[in-house]
Amino acid sequence: MKPSKSKKAKPAVKAAAAKKAPVEREEPPRKSNLSRAKLAEYRKLLVDRKMELSGNVDQLEHEALKTSRQDASGDLSTMPIHMADLASDNFEQEFTLGLIENEQDELRAIDEALTRLEEGTYGICEACSKVIPAERLKIVPYARLCITCKTKEEAEGETA
Repeated sequence: MKPSKSKKAKPAVKAAAAKKAPVEREEPPRKSNLSRAKLAEYRKLLVDRKMELSGNVDQLEHEALKTSRQDASGDLSTMPIHMADLASDNFEQEFTLGLIENEQDELRAIDEALTRLEEGTYGICEACSKVIPAERLKIVPYARLCITCKTKEEAEGETA
């Protein structure tokens, strides 16, 4: 006589299978479905903006990092400098350095967008993997998040 298979064994197998958590696989980034013409258009926007910013940064650095107050203002007098003038000069220099930092951040974002273009993931939200609307990409061609995810990110930044 063959041993009969117990019906109790099946639930035990199911229970063991249920205990195994499914392996969560990180999905590869979604590929962009933009046409070659659209990608070329966005590439041109990014490259043009990068060239413009590079020139701005160079000019701002030159202005902010002049060697002396006389060089910066064109002042030829040798009169002592008033404290208020020094404060104004320092404020202007710090303001200019802040502008340089902002433009360098934008240049980094543009470089990252150009990398995404090469990888085929340009125009896909990095947070939710949805398509970033064309209207947003025309305004902010280096956008890495859709409007919804960007709004959430900014809201979280305010509370932190």
